[in-house]
Amino acid sequence: MAHTVFIDGAAGTTGLEIADRLDAREEFELVRLNDAERKDDDCRRSALNFADFAILCLPDDAAREAVAMIDEESGTRVIDASSAHRTERGWIYGFPELVGPNVVAGASRVSNPGCYPTGFLALVAPLVRAKLLPRDWPYTVNAVSGYSGGGKSLIQRFEDTGEGGGSDIAYRAYGLSLDHKHLDEMQRKAGLENAPVFSPAVVPGFRGMVVEVPLPILAMRNASPATDLREELARYYEDAPLVTVHDEEENVSEILLHKHAAPSDRLDLYVFADAEGDTARMVAVLDNLGKGASGAAVQSLNLMAGCDPMAGLYL
Repeated sequence: MAHTVFIDGAAGTTGLEIADRLDAREEFELVRLNDAERKDDDCRRSALNFADFAILCLPDDAAREAVAMIDEESGTRVIDASSAHRTERGWIYGFPELVGPNVVAGASRVSNPGCYPTGFLALVAPLVRAKLLPRDWPYTVNAVSGYSGGGKSLIQRFEDTGEGGGSDIAYRAYGLSLDHKHLDEMQRKAGLENAPVFSPAVVPGFRGMVVEVPLPILAMRNASPATDLREELARYYEDAPLVTVHDEEENVSEILLHKHAAPSDRLDLYVFADAEGDTARMVAVLDNLGKGASGAAVQSLNLMAGCDPMAGLYL
């Protein structure tokens, strides 16, 4: 018997991608509401309590309201793609490679990681745990993302070709107040004493993301050489089919994002260093809509439903 799945917020970018991934799968049956029903709280409440799984693709406040609509006795298990519950008690962080697939599989409440934190944490968290990087260092994060991560309004700004439109935007830096909502998530899940300095930006490609953590190893107390960092990441992710830790011998000379990239749920990690090993650049490359959003939700759903963990993912 198929598991019933209700995507609350199915008309948004992430929700549409999740629905596309699940449509052809026999293990799942989507619970659908028409446009009028989606705006009716009673219809939403009924769908949320009927479904075996509810996937929330909503703004934070709306996600909290949706969770409040679910009766405990309904047994509905929740995957929240918003940032509302990422550091809340009682919620499992939906990053199987970091928390363990069995932990996600047994959860009733799972919160999707943020797209930028996915790249940052994939690089930093295992190395802090292994004590190869210090917990008290003031880390910086430089990142660029495709404009789809900003939702419909930002997509319109980048694609509007009318008078006054923003289709000529080449680069958009934001988060300039230094209070980005991902900071708490990055600090807590990496086990850091301080929140990193986060410099996000958007470029005119629809999807894709590069997240970089520069490391002045020579100036860092208790930081290991870049070779050790790369080897630990390779060891940590050796059984993670979605994650590739690239070798130094690959001689990568540039990292590119393509304007019309295909969906991907892969996560590529690099550790670049100078000849002396005094400075390193750790880099994560991922699809902000794949491993950073819809793919992460489907990966968690697969585990929670006891399905093939890689089913419906773009490898």
